[in-house]
Formats: sequence, C-alpha cells, structure tokens
Amino acid sequence: MIIRRPGAERGYADHGWLRSYHSFSFAGYYDPQHMGWGNLRVINEYRVAPGTGFGRHGHRDMEIVSYVLAGELAHRDSMGNVTAIPAGDVQRMSAGHGVEHSEFNNADVETHFLQIWITPRTPGIAPDYEQQTIPASEKRGRLRLLASPDGRAGSLAINADATIHAGCFDGSEAAQFAID
Repeated sequence: MIIRRPGAERGYADHGWLRSYHSFSFAGYYDPQHMGWGNLRVINEYRVAPGTGFGRHGHRDMEIVSYVLAGELAHRDSMGNVTAIPAGDVQRMSAGHGVEHSEFNNADVETHFLQIWITPRTPGIAPDYEQQTIPASEKRGRLRLLASPDGRAGSLAINADATIHAGCFDGSEAAQFAID
C-alpha cells in the first residue's frame, strides 16, 4: 500500500544553523503514527548553514545513506575517512558495531542534503564507508539505483534489505517503478 504524505506534514525543527524536516519520529519530533516503515527508520531533509555542522557523534547498527542535493558536506570519521561530499554524491556509512563521525558545511553557501537510516540485515559488523558520484545525466527523467544489498548496477552496497533510487524530473518527465 502506498500512503501519500505531503512534505508540509513532516516534523520540522529550526535550530538557527540547521533547518530539518523529519518524515518519521526523530530527536524532538515525535509522532506515534510515523515511527518508520519496515526497516526504514529515518528520512531527514537537512539544510545546514555555512560554517556549521554536526560535531563528532556516534552511531551503531545502522546503514546511513547521505545524498547531497546542493552545496558540499565535509565528512570525517573514526575509520580514517576524511572526504568532501559535493552535490550529486551519495555516501554510505555502515555504522556496524560502532563508528564516530562529524559532518560540516565548510562552504559559504547552504548545504542541502537527505539522510536515510535503514536497520541493517546483520548487526554488529565492522563499520564501513563508501562514496560515489552519480552524474545528473543518469537521473534525468528516470530513476537511478543509488544503493542496494548487492551493489548491483553500480550502486552502493548496503547491509540491508532495501534499495534506494533517485531521479530528476521536470515538466512532463515521468518514470514508473514496480514495487515488490
């Protein structure tokens, strides 16, 4: 069953440096009708002000996918990864048995990104990191696979029974997707 939920009905928080929309209960937003969907726990939309970000914090047993829509995100983690995530890139961090990381907007423009958390298929694995550039041409007028359990079709490999797609659609462009 598909349930339509307009973006304006999501949870919202404005922290000055961070504006965030929450599709499911998260942090200070609690809605017992929207706690997640299957193994999908979080879909947060973030807008991070220039020169600010999320300081070092920890996660465990979660597949975390970040998809930068505009601006750039600086990532640093306890696995030794130090990288920039520009617009169009998608990042997967398997938190596994525990990882710490930070995310900052070091640019002089707002960073806009989505963060998706999925409960892993196998808990307690070693933490892992992967990042990929997805050209806009591969999403224009169609859905492009970003993440899958087996990394097929050039997608990021996630430790979860889920797939994530993205598409860019204008005007009359459309795509159909068969739901299992």
